[in-house]
Amino acid sequence: MRRGTIRTPAFMPVGTAATVKAMKPEAVRALGADIILGNTYHLMLRPGAERVAKLGGLHKFMNWHRPILTDSGGYQVMSLSELRKLTEEGVTFRSHIDGSKHMLSPERSMEIQRLLGSDIVMAFDECPRADRPRDEIAASMELSMRWAKRSREGFDSGGEHAKSSALFGIQQGALDEDLRRISAQKLTEIGFDGYAIGGLAVGEGQEAMFATLDFAPGMLPENAPRYLMGVGKPDDLVGAVERGVDMFDCVLPTRSGRNGQAFTWTGPLNLRNARHAEDTGPLDTRCSCATCASYSRAYLHHLQKSGEILGAMLVTEHNLAFYQQLMQAMRDAIAAGKFAAFAADFRRDYLGNKDSG
Repeated sequence: MRRGTIRTPAFMPVGTAATVKAMKPEAVRALGADIILGNTYHLMLRPGAERVAKLGGLHKFMNWHRPILTDSGGYQVMSLSELRKLTEEGVTFRSHIDGSKHMLSPERSMEIQRLLGSDIVMAFDECPRADRPRDEIAASMELSMRWAKRSREGFDSGGEHAKSSALFGIQQGALDEDLRRISAQKLTEIGFDGYAIGGLAVGEGQEAMFATLDFAPGMLPENAPRYLMGVGKPDDLVGAVERGVDMFDCVLPTRSGRNGQAFTWTGPLNLRNARHAEDTGPLDTRCSCATCASYSRAYLHHLQKSGEILGAMLVTEHNLAFYQQLMQAMRDAIAAGKFAAFAADFRRDYLGNKDSG
C-alpha cells in the first residue's frame, strides 16, 4: 500500500477513537505494527468525520503515518445503539453519547471512511447474533450482500481516494456453511480487494468458531487477503492462521492490559493474583519489550492493585509487543515451512498455564 507494506499474518491494534489506548502511535509502530484499526462509528460521532478531514485526515490527526483500516460502523450501530431502525436504505440510530439521531447507509459509510482517509475501507454490513433463527441470519446475510454492492459503487465514486485505497467485502452467514458459501459467491461476483470473515467472535466459543473457519476462508479468493474481524486470544490467532486467515484485529491486548492480564508465551497471567506480589522476575523471559526488560512482576502487581495509570501503560505495551512477536514468529515459521510444528509447540506451552483466572 502507498503508506507501507503490511506483513501477513498481521495483527492490527485497535485505535477506536483515533488512539490505541495507553500508547503513543510511535510506540505502537516500534513494537512492530504495520497497520492499525480506526472505528467509523465512534469517529463519526466524535469528533466527526468532516472535522477530521478538515484537520488533514486521520493519519495526520493522530500522528500515525502507516496504513489504517477503518471498519464500516455496522457492528457498533447494532451493538451500542439502543434505539435503532433497520431498513433497506440503512440504519437510523441514536448516539450512545448524547442521543442525537444519525443515519448510516452503505453510501454514508463509504463517505465517512473517505473523509477519514482510510487505506483499507470496509463494506457496510449487518452482523446478527449467531444464535438467531436461520431464516433471520439468511435474510441479514442477503441484506449485507445488497449493501456490499452499494458499498462497492459508493467506494468507486470516491475519486482519488478510491484509486489509492482498498475496499474489503465482508462474508456473513454465522455458523452456517451454505449461507457462508452463498455470501462468498456474491462477494466474489462483486469483486473486492480483500475479504473479511464477519459474524464470528460474538459469543459462539472457540470450538464453533474454528469449525466455521474450517470451511469459510477456503470459500474466498486465494489471491486476496482474508481478514477475521474481532479476533482474538493468542491461541485463536494461531488456530485461525492454520485455517488460512491473514489479518486480525482485537481490543483484547489493550483491554486486558488495563485490567491486569498479561499474555506470555507460557499463557496469560493475572497480575492481581497474590502469587506475583514478591516475584522479582519479568513478565516473560522470552519477551524483548521494555516492560519485561525493566519491571518486575512484583512492581506490576503493585501498580495494578494500586490502580496506577502506569500499570495499564506498561502491561498494554507488553501485550501489544507479545502479539507482534507472535505474528512475527508465525511469519518465520511459515517461511521456513515449519508452521505445524510451531503451532503444536505454542499450544503446549501456552495452554498449560492456569494462572489467568
